[in-house]
Amino acid sequence: MDNNERFNQGFNNRKEVLGDRHVEKSWEAADDFNRPMQKLVTEYCWGEIWGDPTLPFKTRSIINIAMLTAMSQHHELGIHVRGALRNGVTQEEIRAVLMQAAIYCGAPLGLAAFRVASEAIKAYEAETSAR
Repeated sequence: MDNNERFNQGFNNRKEVLGDRHVEKSWEAADDFNRPMQKLVTEYCWGEIWGDPTLPFKTRSIINIAMLTAMSQHHELGIHVRGALRNGVTQEEIRAVLMQAAIYCGAPLGLAAFRVASEAIKAYEAETSAR
């Protein structure tokens, strides 16, 4: 697979998980400075890793929620909670992941992750009910 194919697969995977609007907005907002980073993430994160069929998107979403909680990456966590819902992860499964992360990573990170996830779930529900 060449870089162009990997980019196209990554762009499509990214849109499937995060939604067309989010991905197109991110790509359109890219400038000369940050466009190379957007390209790198699209090709390797979304094309190479998410393009590997070994793990389904639902499983990858669950893993990302746990890792982003552990790293205290709230902005990305919110995006990936919404993506997880798009991938069929239930609110109960998200709660279970965050509960486990709270035990292993600490209560402050767990509480922060619950705040972020709650807002992301509300935004997702508002977006899907408006369709």
